[in-house]
Amino acid sequence: MGDSTLTTSSLGRVLVTGGSGFVGANLVTELLSRGLEVRSFDRVPSPLPDHAGLDAVVGDITNADDVTRAIGEGDDTVDTVIHTAAIIDLMGGASVTEEYRRRSFAVNVGGTQNLVRAAQAAGVSRFVYTASNSVVMGGQVIADGDETLPYTERFNDLYTETKVIAEKFVLGENGVHGMLTCSIRPSGIWGRGDQTMFRKVFESVLAGHVKVLVGSKHVKLDNSYVHNLIHGFILAAEHLVPGGTAPGQAYFINDGEPINMFEFSRPVVQACGEPFPTFRVPGKLVRLAMTVWQFLHFKLGAPKPLLEPLAIERISIDNYFSIAKARRDLGYEPLFTTEQAMADCLPYYTDLYAEMKAAGQTVPA
Repeated sequence: MGDSTLTTSSLGRVLVTGGSGFVGANLVTELLSRGLEVRSFDRVPSPLPDHAGLDAVVGDITNADDVTRAIGEGDDTVDTVIHTAAIIDLMGGASVTEEYRRRSFAVNVGGTQNLVRAAQAAGVSRFVYTASNSVVMGGQVIADGDETLPYTERFNDLYTETKVIAEKFVLGENGVHGMLTCSIRPSGIWGRGDQTMFRKVFESVLAGHVKVLVGSKHVKLDNSYVHNLIHGFILAAEHLVPGGTAPGQAYFINDGEPINMFEFSRPVVQACGEPFPTFRVPGKLVRLAMTVWQFLHFKLGAPKPLLEPLAIERISIDNYFSIAKARRDLGYEPLFTTEQAMADCLPYYTDLYAEMKAAGQTVPA
């Protein structure tokens, strides 16, 4: 039952992997603000200012010795691991080289296995994994989907494929050597520090590709504002207690406000001083065109398509998920509405757009 009787535990010392990234750095900042000791682990130095409670460790998640060092030993061992590090690129199909596939699996699957094994060996109590809502997507319409949905077996991108494998592994290790595990499944993550969601929108705007709206205005997806997501991470970790609600479970964590992607993007694009299209074309038609274009790109060397067919699919059919289980098990409630969060983020996004426009940048640096 989701009420004040929920049993929770203190997190102790927390290891955040990917602590220099968008989500990780925001999570580290929040944990420090709560007075917790935090160890950040990433391939690059932490962008955060020095803090008495922060121990920033630089290392590679695919290196077992680096991972062991991050987990710590003896009195230096962390109590909780929140694993956000991953290669996020959505490449798939014929665009994937063997080297890229190997690296994605080494980081997203092998790195996760390294972390779990090292944490178990060191006596860590709690392990929270970051998966994705895409682990159950398979091209079908999902409206208010819940955690009973089966894993997809259709892998159009390496990110989804590796996330399915790693989440199954993490949840399968729940209770082994006394370490409790759970998994969080965000939707599209946005907020200050975002270098993915709206960067892609801005790339399309700057390249002159945003001429029409794709699909019905009634089609919706959901998003995860970074501070709502962080709230979910912390609640999940706190509920990893013996006999508690969270061990071995997966949770969709999002803003609880499904919205049409074009309507979501509209205030940001307009705040950047750009016109927003009004003409709509059917999603199936655009997807067919992009599928043919992608085929010609790979087989005959035609220019790369404006959008991947998978991206068209995601904005042209319903894909949104219920947070009822997180509400019931974790007491999760989004801290910020989309409107509140957007008001806070608009200055960040307009600055990002101005920087990209000034640099003439239509592809990520």
